[in-house]
Amino acid sequence: MLNSIPVRFIGLALLLTAAAGCSKDKPIYEHENFDDSGTFSRNYPVTDTASCEAARRALLSQGYIITSSDPKLVSGHKSFQQTGETHLEISFNVVCADDGSAGHHATVFANALQDRYALKKTNNSASLGVGVLGSVSMPIGSSDDSMVKVASETVSSQKFYERFFTLVELFLPADAKKAAHITEKPKADLGVPEPKAAPAALAPTPAAEPTPAPAPA
Repeated sequence: MLNSIPVRFIGLALLLTAAAGCSKDKPIYEHENFDDSGTFSRNYPVTDTASCEAARRALLSQGYIITSSDPKLVSGHKSFQQTGETHLEISFNVVCADDGSAGHHATVFANALQDRYALKKTNNSASLGVGVLGSVSMPIGSSDDSMVKVASETVSSQKFYERFFTLVELFLPADAKKAAHITEKPKADLGVPEPKAAPAALAPTPAAEPTPAPAPA
């Protein structure tokens, strides 16, 4: 009976370790909850066409280049040069859908994609003709610099979308805002998404103090 207790504890520990390993190796799409968090959408007391026009003006006010402007769909992008060797581009997509109610309400769905680029240098060798030996490549050529995409991710920052929808409200029709009692909020620059917070580091476990040996009798 005494020998079976440690075996049970060892089996339980192995089971918990295996379960933790399976959770850690779970694919990224397994973490999609599809819950209605409200981060990517807002409802406005205007038609879908008026909502998308307000979204288009909001993006234009921030220097976005509009690439597609449909009455119910707006797309645009903007570039940011963060450092001499890194580049960021944000692409915005806005879809406006009528709620089908008598009050002409519409829901605006917005999502932004950020692409990161880094500088890549390529050295080109020069070829020299050496008589009967033919051409010989020498490392005295030029170098070509180009930006290559290194990352692409959907923006999930709640504050970033909050600033965008605040801008959209500023460009809604004045009579619609007055009827819906929408208060004016201070205008803020859209800017770039906030970086994700790094996971907190675990505090080191203090070392156990050695137990003094008993004095000899």
